[in-house]
Formats: sequence, structure tokens, C-alpha cells
Amino acid sequence: MRLCRFEAAGTAQVGFYIGEQVIPLAAAAQAAGESLSEGDDLLPFLPQGAEREAALRVDGWLAAHAEAADDLKLAEAKILTPIPRPNKLLLLAGNYAKHIEEGGETAVERARTYPYVFMKPASTTLNRHGGEIPIPSVSPDNIDWECELGVIISRRAKGVSEAEALEYVAGYTVVNDISDRGFRPNSNRELRDRDKFFDWQHGKWHDGSCPVGPCVACPESVPDPQTLPLQLTVNGEVHQDASTAMQIFPVAAVIEFISSFVTLEAGDIISTGTAAGVGHAKGVHLKAGDQVEARIEGVGILKNTMV
Repeated sequence: MRLCRFEAAGTAQVGFYIGEQVIPLAAAAQAAGESLSEGDDLLPFLPQGAEREAALRVDGWLAAHAEAADDLKLAEAKILTPIPRPNKLLLLAGNYAKHIEEGGETAVERARTYPYVFMKPASTTLNRHGGEIPIPSVSPDNIDWECELGVIISRRAKGVSEAEALEYVAGYTVVNDISDRGFRPNSNRELRDRDKFFDWQHGKWHDGSCPVGPCVACPESVPDPQTLPLQLTVNGEVHQDASTAMQIFPVAAVIEFISSFVTLEAGDIISTGTAAGVGHAKGVHLKAGDQVEARIEGVGILKNTMV
């Protein structure tokens, strides 16, 4: 089952995301003889949600009634960000060895290191499928892409073991961690010891720089998050072509690590790092008009335009 948030006739709603088309959940539930709450919150219909089982029944009804499902599909729907205001938007840096190496550094095996985790301000960086990504006027020449598997947390998690970590996953989505590889605030300043770290962080915080979507694929649709092919194209040209099998820290290990010192909450999003093939490594950066597509098999295709 894949679910999305969308807007139609000025109202935000929940829908089933089938192929690249939307079926309103409320209309599908009525057709299937089920009663589901209205609104645009996905969490009640995801694992650990109060209406999860009823949503699964409706999904099963749609699969068994193809003609009726086709009649319910919307001709047009504006896809919205799946989780509009997560309490935490956490992202990993350096979770694929070849991406570390293309940046000129040496990858370290898992047993000798730990995940680097940073945050983006969700209220201003989150962007939607089909949304425009603004190129920042303060630093327009070094904007880069990063296709990543996003993990949505289903319930409070603290001190979770790797063995049980996937039980706390509500679903998976696609994240494009748009990054500014060259932003240096006040470039004429005197350099300080910590500038390398903070400058790296500054390049992650531009408005609209974290498109997420188009949907959430429930765990039953993604039984193993470590076997997912991922690909990113710009104007149809493939730049990233890899698999989540190449992660240094798999999803479960990431959840264990973060929850060891941070309480994860329902709706939190963890983006698990990007593979090799970023533009900066080959001197290519995003410009206005570029069409960017981040694809993860079994999850979805996240499409955006640079402006």
C-alpha cells in the first residue's frame, strides 16, 4: 500500500498512490463500505495508526475491483509533502562508501565509525513532488542533488535495538537532499577552526531544499529496505545509479544509533544518505529549468524543477 497527501478543489486530503495516479481515500472507503476519518494526516493509516487495518481492507478492495478503482482515479491532483511538519527531519552524511570516495576522502568500515547525522529545518526546507526548487541568490553556482531513501517513524522509539528497529518504521519515501557545495557566508571573513564544519551545514539549509515524496510506501510493500535500486536523472540523463544495499549503515542500524540518544517520534523523517554520482564531483551543478527525478524502486519517483 502506498499513500500520499494531495490537494484537490483547495482541500488537502489523503489518497492511495497507484502507479502515478491518486485515488482519494475517502471515496475509496465509501465505495468499499468502510468508514475512515477525513483530513490529510497519513499517520492514522500507517503502521501503529488507529485506522491502519481499515485502510488495508480498502486497499485490498481496490486491488480486487480494478474497474471501480479506475473510475475513482483523479485526472489531476496536486501532490503534497507526505508529512508536512515532522518534529524532526534528520539526514545522514557519508553513508555510501563510493560517495565518500568521490569527495576525495577515504571510507571507513562500519565497525570503526558511526553515522554522521545532521538536521534541516522542516518548516522551511521541505518541498513537494512537482514543486519548484529555488536556486538561492546568495550562492547560485554550486547546487547539487542527492537521491536518498527516507524512513518515516511510526511511534516513539528510544533505545531501540537494530534487531527490532524496523518495527518502528511507518513507511518509506524518496528524499532529494539538495545541497549547496559552495556556500560561504561572508566570504571575506577571517577563517576560523570550525568553519569547515559549519560551512558544510550552511549549504544544507536553503529554503525548499528538501523535496520529499511523492508518497509513503508501507513496509509490506518494501519488505527489505536494503535491496532497493535508486536512480537520479537531470533532464533525462542518469547521474546516480546505485542500491540501498551499498549503505554503510543500513536503515535498522541508523534507527538504533539515533534512538540511543534521541527520542524518535511518530512522523519523524530520517533520510539515509546518498550514493555516488553527485554533480559536484564532476563539476556539474543544477541550474534554472533543470528537471530532476529521484527514483527508488518500489517507493516512487520524486520530480522537481529548478527555478
